[in-house]
Amino acid sequence: MEIFDYTFMQRALLAAVLVGITAPAVGIYLVQRRQALMGDGIGHVAMTGVGLGFLLSANPVWMATAVSVLGAVIMELIRWYGRTRGDIALAMLFYGGMAGGVMFINLAPAGSNANLTSYLFGSLSTVSESDVTAICLLAAFVVLVTVGLRRQLFAVSQDEEFARVTGLPVRALNLLTAVTAAVTVTVAMRVVGLLLVSALMVVPVAAAQQLSRSFVATFVIAVAIGVSVTIGGTVTSFYQDVPPGATIVLLTIGAFIALTVLATPLARRRARAAAAGQSAGDPAECVIPAGRAPERKVGV
Repeated sequence: MEIFDYTFMQRALLAAVLVGITAPAVGIYLVQRRQALMGDGIGHVAMTGVGLGFLLSANPVWMATAVSVLGAVIMELIRWYGRTRGDIALAMLFYGGMAGGVMFINLAPAGSNANLTSYLFGSLSTVSESDVTAICLLAAFVVLVTVGLRRQLFAVSQDEEFARVTGLPVRALNLLTAVTAAVTVTVAMRVVGLLLVSALMVVPVAAAQQLSRSFVATFVIAVAIGVSVTIGGTVTSFYQDVPPGATIVLLTIGAFIALTVLATPLARRRARAAAAGQSAGDPAECVIPAGRAPERKVGV
């Protein structure tokens, strides 16, 4: 295929696959915790890291990783101790991160807002070998955490009090989730962009929940959707000369709509079957409400 004749597209496709895996893998825990917009907030903070990278002549991906991890930790601390002023503190953190990114990149000798645009909305042609190396290392960390600690992270995301009673280090696991989300944002920013990455973390999970309420099945389906839309968006961007980040997000939303339409008749049949079972005297089946996470023991 023609697309594989270009080295930059080989790098872009590899990055797209890694983003498609990592974003939903972290997003499923954020959805469980009802923190679906956390990725968007971290993306704002990561802009300061990108600007610092240009200002200090350092790799923007690694600098954005450091700054976004710090921002994620601060966000988690605000969630614990912020009380009534927590929303104001988070707003200042988010918008301060965006303003810092614009300021630093304009202070850099070779920086401009044009440089920042490729990080905000994604750019296939600017994914370098050093970017791919950084993305591979960061993606390995995300997969190791989200798969290796899936039982513990799921328990904390589902019910913090229950997890605390069972002896799990709840605060440490919450911090780890926040740090992993921050790493995922920097993994995805070269392909999807900082302003759009949150959609790829949340929408595939929401789409997968239309088909399954088991945690494991939802995880697998969400990752499959993520990989499909990132590859599809990258290929479409190459052949149609359209923005990759916007294309990927629109394909993701399209997948959600399609799965919702397909799942509606199935849900109706299940409801009729449950009603028929109750009328026949069978015990009522425990059904998880749509959009809610599965029970603690299901599929883990």
